[in-house]
Parts: sequence; C-alpha cells; structure tokens
Amino acid sequence: MSVVLAPAAVQDIAELRQLYFDVYGHGYPVPLGSDPAVMHRLIVDGTAHWLTARTERSALVGSAVVQTDPGSRIGKLVGLAVHPGHRGGGLASVLSGAVCDEAFGTGRLDSVYATVRVVTEGPQHVVVRNGFRPLGLMPNAVEVDGCESLALFARYADGVLERRAPVERVPERLAALLTAASSGIGVDYAGTRHIATRPARPAVTGAEPIELIAASAFVRRRFLDRFPDASDRFFPLHTPNAMLVAADGSFEAYADLDPVAGSCALIAVHPRPAAVTGALEALISVVTRAGADYAETLLPLADTEALEVFLASGFVPSAVYPAMRRMDDHFHDYVVLSRTSRQIDFRTTAVSALLQPYLSAYLSAWTATYLPLHEVSR
Repeated sequence: MSVVLAPAAVQDIAELRQLYFDVYGHGYPVPLGSDPAVMHRLIVDGTAHWLTARTERSALVGSAVVQTDPGSRIGKLVGLAVHPGHRGGGLASVLSGAVCDEAFGTGRLDSVYATVRVVTEGPQHVVVRNGFRPLGLMPNAVEVDGCESLALFARYADGVLERRAPVERVPERLAALLTAASSGIGVDYAGTRHIATRPARPAVTGAEPIELIAASAFVRRRFLDRFPDASDRFFPLHTPNAMLVAADGSFEAYADLDPVAGSCALIAVHPRPAAVTGALEALISVVTRAGADYAETLLPLADTEALEVFLASGFVPSAVYPAMRRMDDHFHDYVVLSRTSRQIDFRTTAVSALLQPYLSAYLSAWTATYLPLHEVSR
C-alpha cells in the first residue's frame, strides 16, 4: 500500500493524539503524543522535524519525529508510531529513514540518537536498517506497559566518528562496556588504560537530609544562574525541573524528574559532581519517593573523578556515546551511568544479536558493583 509522507501541521494534532492512543493506549509516557500544547510547540517552533504518513484516502497511519537541541548539534528520534492495521509493510523503517535524512540534510546535526523499547526485536532492526549503531542497554529505564528496558542507538553524520578525541584512561568497571562498543560501533578503545575502580561506598548514616524542590520555573532560573557558561550545561534534550539540595547547602543537584515515565536524569551538580560523595544513596531515596525508580546521569568518558563518584555509589555503566559532543575540531565521548531501585528481570527482554555484548557488559558491571567476588565465594 502506498502512503504519502508530509510534515506534520497544527491541524493534524487531534489525529496524531488518536494515532498514539491506538498504538500505545494510555501507557505512552511522552507528552509529544498526548499533550496538545507540547505537540503544537514542536510543530511550529522549528526545533523538530515531524513527518506523518497518510494513505491515499488521507487516513493518518504513521508518525515520526526528530527533536533537536541546536546548541549541542544532537537530535533524538522519538514518537515513531505506525497504526496497528498498517504494520508489516516497512512503513516504520521508511518513516524513520525519511525524518532522519531530513534532519541531517540541514547540516546542523552531528548525530541523532534513539532510545528503543526491547519488548520485541522489531524496533531494533528498524533503526539499524537506517544507519543507527548500538550504544548500550538501560534496564528498567521507563514505565510504559509496566517497567521496561531501553536500548540506546545513534546515527552519525559523515566524518564525525573519525574526529573523536582519544580517551587515555577509564575506571576498570567500564572495560566490558568499551569492549562491546568496539565491536558494535567499530570504535577502537584498545589504547585506553583501565584503572582500578574504587569499591562501592556503603550508605552514610546520619548524613544531612536531601530536600526536593519541584518548582520548575524557579529551578530553571537557578540552574542558569549556577551554570551561566553553556559549556557547563551539557545534557542534550533534557531541562531540569527539580532540584535536590543538601540541607547543609554543600551541593545542589539538578534533575529532569518524570514520575509518569518513572525516571530521573541527573543533569548537573553544583559546585561539582564530587560534592555528592557519600550522599547519593540519600539522594536516590528521595528520587524514588518522588516516583522515579530509575535514575541516570551523563558524564564525559574522560572525567575519571566524576565517574568514580557515581560508580562508587551503585551506578552501573549502561551505554557509551562516542563522539557525542563537539568541542573545537574534535568530538568527545560520553557515558551513561544508571541505577534502578526495582528488581531487574530480563526474561521478557528481546535482545538482538547486536545488543548481546551490551547485555553481557551490563551484567558484568552490575555483578562487580553489587556482588563482589569475596561475597560470592563465601
């Protein structure tokens, strides 16, 4: 069956909401498919490429979006939906390829990433057919139809990976992840040294309590005051809406907290990541009580000090994003560290062959974090 692809228009919003409901029911956690105000903004403000697919009779049967973050030259493929009655004909792949081609065609993006559900292998194959490469696996990352894991993929503009800045050393707990990336992405980490990872820290008893401030407008203003230099605010397509503050004022952690999706992205810490040393356990407890069972942070792969702080507090290396950030003439690698307060269950996870090395790497790192060898051997 032939379809016509066209840019989404404001008058399509009602039909688009119905499409996302038909595909996901009430479980779709992204405002792009449910909030008319958010959808209107994305269509008209120029920060998104949004394509729709209609049949010859004008029935809306597909949608795909690339959201962009102009300051970071990074986009995100989101909102891929094909009506249940029109699956199996390759429409998801056609939509994904077309919207990514349009986004890269502007010359303003260095990469586009996608977080893909792994309840079936189909979405993984869709993005791979359109040039995306696997970057990692994030267990329990989102609440959709129950608690689900996501896989991270990225597609690059020509020449980006060839201009990566080398990373001299990383904590050894990242070794398995980098090995998986070397085979899955074709990035050479053979010259990167592994240094001993500090053991995980026990929870600090009697630590200062953590206060949660969820006034989003105030938090955004405060965030810009604390980080006036744009180079210190790198967490693409995330804006803080909550602040976690030590009662003694020793640190402020800025977060994108989403209780609907059950997730929290820790965007930045003032004055520096090491300031949360010994307090991350209490911080995660506050985040969990606020409705987020999954927390993640994004750190430069070369920032050994910051990585050690989070690794020592139970965060697990989940994904590596080579050449994520352009600085001068080179691109710098970043790594996603995650932590979940729910039991991880991979029995219903459909991991394709491309993701198997990342699953093994995650299990290896999780075991090293939560099942030290001296404990297992007793």
